[in-house]
Amino acid sequence: MNLERIYHMLFNEVYPLYVKKAERKQRTKQEVDEIILWLTGYKDIETILSLNLNFKDFFQQAPNLNPNREKITGVVCGIRVETIEDFTLKNIRYLDKQIDELAKGKTLDKILRT
Repeated sequence: MNLERIYHMLFNEVYPLYVKKAERKQRTKQEVDEIILWLTGYKDIETILSLNLNFKDFFQQAPNLNPNREKITGVVCGIRVETIEDFTLKNIRYLDKQIDELAKGKTLDKILRT
């Protein structure tokens, strides 16, 4: 896995893929947005998208990473998220896992670990 390549992927290029994945399963952009805002503490998606941040900066500059994100467990891309040590990769996989859960029909309460 090339971490530098992953770090430099632009969030605003991946975001539409998250939305498309959710919408294919009859979920909404608003639900994707709620997950992202819950995870990162950013205030609104449009501001995030306008910043043109790569994933490394997206997570390093996140105003308030939700401490409950550590309750997210399971496998994404064949790797157990709770065993990932790299800060950026772990947070990317948390987000991936939550979007997967949304697409699989889980309720937002469960996805947001409330």
